[in-house]
Amino acid sequence: MKLKGSYFYTLREDAKDEESISGNLLVRAGMIKKVGAGIYMYLPLGLKVLEKIKKIVKEEMDKAGAEELLMPSLIPQEYYEACGRIKSLGDSMFKLEDRYNKPYALGPTHEELFTYAAKNVIKSYKDMPFTIYQQADKFRDEPRPRYGLIRVREFIMKDAYSFDKDEEGLDKSYQTMRNAYNNIFDRMKINYKIVKADTGVMGGSLSEEYQAVTDIGEDILVLCDHCDYASNIEVSEVISKDEEKTKDLALELVETPDKESIEDVCTYLNIDVKDSVKALLMRADDELVIFFIRGNRELNLVKACKLLGVSEINFADDELIATSNAVPGYTGPINLNAKIVIDREILTMHNFCCGANKKGHHYKNANVKDFKYDVVGDIVNVKEGDICPVCGGTLYFKKGIEIGNIFKLGTKYSEKLGLTYLDENNKSMPVVMGSYGIGAGRILASIIEQNNDENGMILPLSVAPYQVCIVIVDTKDDKQMEEANRIYEDLTSKGIEVLLDNRDERVGVKFKDMDLIGIPLRITVGKKIIDNTVEVKPRREKEFQEINLAELDNYITDFLNK
Repeated sequence: MKLKGSYFYTLREDAKDEESISGNLLVRAGMIKKVGAGIYMYLPLGLKVLEKIKKIVKEEMDKAGAEELLMPSLIPQEYYEACGRIKSLGDSMFKLEDRYNKPYALGPTHEELFTYAAKNVIKSYKDMPFTIYQQADKFRDEPRPRYGLIRVREFIMKDAYSFDKDEEGLDKSYQTMRNAYNNIFDRMKINYKIVKADTGVMGGSLSEEYQAVTDIGEDILVLCDHCDYASNIEVSEVISKDEEKTKDLALELVETPDKESIEDVCTYLNIDVKDSVKALLMRADDELVIFFIRGNRELNLVKACKLLGVSEINFADDELIATSNAVPGYTGPINLNAKIVIDREILTMHNFCCGANKKGHHYKNANVKDFKYDVVGDIVNVKEGDICPVCGGTLYFKKGIEIGNIFKLGTKYSEKLGLTYLDENNKSMPVVMGSYGIGAGRILASIIEQNNDENGMILPLSVAPYQVCIVIVDTKDDKQMEEANRIYEDLTSKGIEVLLDNRDERVGVKFKDMDLIGIPLRITVGKKIIDNTVEVKPRREKEFQEINLAELDNYITDFLNK
């Protein structure tokens, strides 16, 4: 493409309302433009990059044997009601009515429709396995859109679904998709981790996330310094260190006037916060449930919900708390008349401090034998420095952007929607499903978060809008214009994607623009063209080198084949 006369612009100043590096650079590079909170248009350069990402995804999905189709975005709500998901999707679903008052939704996810599509062909075990997929718009009413393309309300997702007769078949389909995902992200040169994750509203027996390791991101990745253990903090298991057994001391009631936070209590009593137990007064299915965890830990709501078999846990209000003898700020497990859930780490603790259910008072030297509890389990977040559950190494954290996920859905949707088949014994059985998603926009954001410098983005060859750019120093110089156009036509004829900057701009402006948009290789045609010499500069390198025109083809070929 020749820039003069094309749709192209860049911004010199940072975008005021973009919190992430990727969001800022994409806006400045004229690749995307915000329309509203979490809603963006893709401009020509940005769309070109997005289409390259989608092309790689398509190639690897097709290679894995999946077949592409396209589902509608406007979906009658009855499809979601059939699986009871109107409630679980909640306010994240965009809902509307047509002129006849029939309820519709803008599709946030498409499990139900893929299941209905599969019912068209699956009658017998002989009709499986197969995998179908799409790359299409999704809509979710995010309460807090942010970080550019990372958390948005409208986005393009590749979602695929496999259909098998049994778990053994699902295992094979799952591994096939896992291999395809590895190929996709490897081709894009993304630094990623595959982490164990919560199955969430999707359900199923296994979920893994592909997380791009970045300095920004909403997910905390738990990694080990000795092995390849990787997990999302939501599901990472806490392994308690064995504590030295000490003699149980006599329980002691002490005054803690106006000391309601566990940190204030421990400071007042000169106790290490790790030797205390704190209470969290919560509502679970309209029941008061009081969780007790170590003072220096944080409650993990995902783990807590799974332990109790509920979909949501929130803080209890005063009316619910009043159904017990709990005293906010001074609640403890001893003689408490409410449902008690303790973290399993408390079983290893001795002589700890806790609330006394009496305003202005706490207990010292409490032990597990002093109270009864209803449920025990791992309900807290891991911390950096904790023990790796696989090898005993030390855990550390990184931030990540979820760019893909794979689920073993099992029979959750097939049972609810009547997707069955006749097995070898002519017995009706539910189809076993898998689900596999990729976010194209998040991939774009992740690549830029991982590949940038003070001058702009540094895009890998596989997704850059153009592989090579040619900058003309002086467009009034006939020799420079002639040779630049000749190089452009020659490279284009060889199938190389070239951007020719033939604008009547200062060369410094052109350099800045080419660096900002991240073209992998820059060729500069200047005064030395009379000596058949041009400058070449890879975007990742600081310095340029001069090269004779006779050697240019070989140089470019070598560069593109690295």
